[in-house]
Amino acid sequence: MRLVIFDFDGLILDTETPDYDSWRDVFQEFGQELPMAEWADGIGTKAGAFDPVACLVQQLGHDLPRHEIEQRRRARFHELVARQPLQPGVVEYLDAAPQLGIQLAVASSATRDWVEGHLDRFGVRGAFACIKTIEDVARAKPAPDLFNAVLAELRIPAEEAIVLEDSPNGILASARAGVYSVAVPNHVTRKLDLSGACLRIDSLPDWPLARLLAHARNGRG
Repeated sequence: MRLVIFDFDGLILDTETPDYDSWRDVFQEFGQELPMAEWADGIGTKAGAFDPVACLVQQLGHDLPRHEIEQRRRARFHELVARQPLQPGVVEYLDAAPQLGIQLAVASSATRDWVEGHLDRFGVRGAFACIKTIEDVARAKPAPDLFNAVLAELRIPAEEAIVLEDSPNGILASARAGVYSVAVPNHVTRKLDLSGACLRIDSLPDWPLARLLAHARNGRG
């Protein structure tokens, strides 16, 4: 193994719990429930795959002031994200990778400004040899384009890489790219079907990078 590819949202930084919680609060204001099944379809793929306002309008049976709701929800979302630390174990992985001769990359269906802005905020952007976002590819996850773009730029074959993902869309994308996938669910995605992953772990601290690499190598046969 020569490369570990990180997803961003929900894996490096848990933005998915604040995203879900801020929309759930909107639904509850109107006496409704945000359906997890529909919400899950939009996790790990391009923004807009699921339209919460349209879903809420359908539940209520009447129109709503979309712009006002979205503005208020967005402010709450950014407030919650600003409180989030890096996910447990991320810094330890970044520190261990050079010692183990492993390159690191990010492959995210989010925008470059979003991903790099947060990586810069935490001072870890320089740890990654390659960062690919939605602007770099034709299709978001679950298409394999992002992972293929990373592999092509770093000239590393799929069988020498590991993907760390937290969502079904990301896991499906890694399978389509032929990359060994490790599911690392967060508070929201641990409720989803992540059975498509080659390995599921509860958290990165439970599996130090050296242990994960050894397990993946053995899994490859």
